[in-house]
Amino acid sequence: MQQQDYLDRLIALALDEDLGAAGDVTSQALIPPDYEGSAELVAKEQLVLAGLEAFVRVFKMVDPNVEVELLRRDGQEIKPKMVAARCHGRMRSLLAAERTALNIVQRAAGIATLAQQAVTSVRGSKLRVLDTRKTPPGMRTVAKEAVRMGGASNHRFGLFDGVLIKDNHIAAVGGSISEALRRAKLNGPRLCKVEIEVTNLKQLAEAIEHGADVVMLDNMDDAQIREAVKLAAGRVPLEVSGGVTLDRLPRLAKLGIDFVSMGALTHSARAMDLSLEITAAAKRPARARQAKQPKPA
Repeated sequence: MQQQDYLDRLIALALDEDLGAAGDVTSQALIPPDYEGSAELVAKEQLVLAGLEAFVRVFKMVDPNVEVELLRRDGQEIKPKMVAARCHGRMRSLLAAERTALNIVQRAAGIATLAQQAVTSVRGSKLRVLDTRKTPPGMRTVAKEAVRMGGASNHRFGLFDGVLIKDNHIAAVGGSISEALRRAKLNGPRLCKVEIEVTNLKQLAEAIEHGADVVMLDNMDDAQIREAVKLAAGRVPLEVSGGVTLDRLPRLAKLGIDFVSMGALTHSARAMDLSLEITAAAKRPARARQAKQPKPA
């Protein structure tokens, strides 16, 4: 499924949750249908922008005639009071789209901002910061794009595009690292690398011996990771997962591992403070309304 399809489904569901069958009853009660307005997307704190494509599409799905001008781009760091976008159209449409558009862009910006902080903390090392599948339901496309906008990298998108053998998989084949790897190599997609999760050095040695392409060191402390790096001796890329925090990242970068995966990038990033501020509201001029009418055939 294409990214656009995911976005459309996400936005349609979010709008349905917010508008229901009756629509925005407050705006309908207060604002005449021919009133137009303008609004600005304003940052209230320093952040990295993300989710602007979805932001635009929310307004277009509510009302195709709403005009949205992007003044900044995804991945750009902006400061408080900076304007990221301007919107113009029917006032009812702007208000109907406001909450859904902000919900998406605030969360996406939070993910991008946290990803940037993580990448900055290991700058100068070979360590690459990856995300995980721990994303808000339905928002994986937006979340993973936001991770990239912050400068970090994506792990697999879903269960369908990478072989990652975890502890429950190993248990399901009798607890054998070698058997799990044998089955993955035999039955898995030919062009997919096979990654396996281990929790101790004995399992690591077995994984390397039986041809793992990448080994994930799960919930190991720094001392265990240091020994794992010595044991692997560059024969296989190592990824650290579990218990990874921003404070710990610089220490991990010095241990010689290749990757670190952080579920916190997408499941614990806070929503950033952006608001949609109305800058003008007025009845649409009569001549402008007439100019929009189709000419008779």
